[in-house]
Amino acid sequence: MPSFRATIQITGLRPGHAPEEVMDTAVAVVGSAHVVEANQLDVVAGIPRITVRFMVEASEYDAENRLARDAAVSLQHGLRSVALTGALRTFRRSAGKWLVL
Repeated sequence: MPSFRATIQITGLRPGHAPEEVMDTAVAVVGSAHVVEANQLDVVAGIPRITVRFMVEASEYDAENRLARDAAVSLQHGLRSVALTGALRTFRRSAGKWLVL
């Protein structure tokens, strides 16, 4: 199964939500449709960024990429209930490198 990852900046929390809810929500949203391989939190240039690595069902190359992009958009929409978000990027693992979709 092809491996993808989505990264998204977290620029703030919505009132009444704890920081750990952000990653929990991210994993739940992506995990509802795909196998989540890993997740992590990084701080890049002072801005928190979460990464969710996941797999999509193997099919045709463009269809796999479309599923991954859809998962990333769902991630962003799901996170908006608990956090303010910034830049969203989606990557595909190919020959040992992460390529931007």
